[in-house]
Amino acid sequence: MKVLLVDDHPLILAALKAMIEGMHPDVQVSALSNADDARAALRQDHDQDLVLLDLQLGEVNGFDLLAEFRQDYPALPVVVVSASDRTSDVIRAIDLGAMGFLPKRMATEDLADALRLVMDGGIFVPTMGLSVDNEGAYATPAPRSAQLVPTPPPARRLSMEELGLTPRQSEVMQLLLQGKPNKEIARRLGLSVETVKDHVQAVLRALGVNSRTQAVLAVGQMTQQRRGGY
Repeated sequence: MKVLLVDDHPLILAALKAMIEGMHPDVQVSALSNADDARAALRQDHDQDLVLLDLQLGEVNGFDLLAEFRQDYPALPVVVVSASDRTSDVIRAIDLGAMGFLPKRMATEDLADALRLVMDGGIFVPTMGLSVDNEGAYATPAPRSAQLVPTPPPARRLSMEELGLTPRQSEVMQLLLQGKPNKEIARRLGLSVETVKDHVQAVLRALGVNSRTQAVLAVGQMTQQRRGGY
């Protein structure tokens, strides 16, 4: 597995690199400190499996770089690792296509568990207070002061079957969470766009949400709930 780690703080960069290499002996970690080196690394090697991206990269806005990576490498998962844990930053990152958000302030053991989860293809987001509207859909997250402390992810990810989804809907859900548009999902699965739209709506209904961003947040927090973190 190849992981591209981008953080402009030398000590944090070294610590995260050592942590990742320690938990996965066969992983190759490229630790880079700026956006230009990260861009060059991706141009030279298209076989990266995961990008762990800091939002504070000197003169470069991390959100802009996230959007750029998602545009140029849509199949490459990007997970934000940030000193921020503000709800607005989490929502914005997921809106831009991030597959997770790991606050650096997490306890070392919890951060290691979260890294294992995302490296295995799972989703991690910090626990946030999500209000529920009258139809059961997730509404605007509560203010930061109302957030709960992030809890460790479970030993296994939530089974899609536990949501009552069909195998095809589970496939659609995985691609939806990766930020794939309906046309791309249709192409990959050999379906019509209209059929994909029907499956997407079924997935969102099963999660009680109405957007891809809310779906990522819901799946991330459902995953954490399995260990009774609330």
